[in-house]
Amino acid sequence: MFYKSTRNKDLKVTSSEAITKGISDEGGLFVPEEIPALSEDDIMALIPLSYKERAKKILALYLTDFTEEEIDYCVEGAYKDAKFSSEKIAPVVDLPGTENGHILELFLGPTCAFKDMALQLLPYLLTTASKRFAPDKEIVILVATSGDTGKAALEGFKDVPNTRILVFYPDEGVSAMQKLQMQTQTGDNVAVCAIKGNFDDAQSGVKKIFTDRAVIEKLAENNMMFSSANSINWGRLVPQVVYYCSAYCDMVEQGNLFFGEKMDVVVPTGNFGNILAAYYAKKMGIPINLLFCASNSNNVLTDFLTTGTYDRNREFYTTTSPSMDILISSNLERLLFHLSDENDEEIREYMNLLSTTGKYKVSDKIMAGIKENFVAGFSTEEEDKDTIKSTFDNGYLADTHTAVAINVFNKLGTDAQTVIAATASPYKFPKSVLTAVLGEAPDLDEFDMTEELSRVSGTKMALPLAGLKDRKVRFTSVSEVSDMQKCVYDMLGI
Repeated sequence: MFYKSTRNKDLKVTSSEAITKGISDEGGLFVPEEIPALSEDDIMALIPLSYKERAKKILALYLTDFTEEEIDYCVEGAYKDAKFSSEKIAPVVDLPGTENGHILELFLGPTCAFKDMALQLLPYLLTTASKRFAPDKEIVILVATSGDTGKAALEGFKDVPNTRILVFYPDEGVSAMQKLQMQTQTGDNVAVCAIKGNFDDAQSGVKKIFTDRAVIEKLAENNMMFSSANSINWGRLVPQVVYYCSAYCDMVEQGNLFFGEKMDVVVPTGNFGNILAAYYAKKMGIPINLLFCASNSNNVLTDFLTTGTYDRNREFYTTTSPSMDILISSNLERLLFHLSDENDEEIREYMNLLSTTGKYKVSDKIMAGIKENFVAGFSTEEEDKDTIKSTFDNGYLADTHTAVAINVFNKLGTDAQTVIAATASPYKFPKSVLTAVLGEAPDLDEFDMTEELSRVSGTKMALPLAGLKDRKVRFTSVSEVSDMQKCVYDMLGI
């Protein structure tokens, strides 16, 4: 299988090149030439397998220039039992208080966020791919994060040979726990810097650096090249396709669905990567009916998916679900490319309008494809708080992002059996969760709140967060957005 760019469909690269480069030279995103199909027999054969074995089968369909031995090595390394607190890796559990709601728990990895599902695997994929595509280069991973991606990427790439990872995050746009996770990161090849701005500023800055010819040449002079750990990298997206395929298998195995029955999927999303992975699973043949895109108060996606007009020219809200505080959803470009019948000229026009005016309107053809697959809704801050409380009263403790999805499910859901993506541990956002559960903000520091949340909820604090309080803070730099390129040079020592 080969990959093409959303902005140049005539380009043809292998999965190794797509993963190693992260983004195409002209700024487009890599997508598969065709989406592989799963027959009913193929899906049936996945059901009795473990998560790791399912992953190997799905990845082999997309990464055809990887050998069977290489895929086995990558998957076994990424999903070692010691890294995840459940042997099922991504278990499906019932949502109490509902007849058709089920939670896909994606936060049981080493950083307690769904990003671990992909970012434990990506370093293995990238180092394997780069040996084939760029064997003599040091790979520089450049990351913009709204909170969870940064820590998950840092943890995945720390001390990985022949790589360096640099992470930018909005100084006032992540939770105290998320910030401390990044500031205390260990590893000789890692660096972290806050920026004075929001996630969109960080993401735009990273994309600009990625495609700056002078910067690329500067790295080449030092035998380095960029790659990405954000979901713009296909190596981030394809592992996420796996867990939606696996979730369907678990739903059938647990008796929640009869084989062939369609399920709905609800995903709290900001950058559109997580829900796009569910779309790919559907297009492969996994019986999925509707994809519910759940947004917080930054509801640019809700408006777009219901009207066809994408408009980032709006007030930006800093919310209690910071990983979704995004107004430029990068992965949407991939969906538009597929729904436009791969019209790269049309996609270039939309992306240019987004860059220059902050706004574009898609064709009727694309809108018809959206209506066929997606439903959109959003949750306000007050609704999010109420949902955490009511869900807890029914017997499940949800974080602020998962609560957004649960609220949208409650408001818009159908009678279909529904999988709701749970994207983070509630212990990553103890103040917000505890305040919702108790009805008032307790006068405690961040770590005392985690202990109080454990006591009140009768649940155990996630082990990866337990020792964070005593770790040494290593990274405290704060940069202007305009100085991000200089920060990259400084952090690389070039």
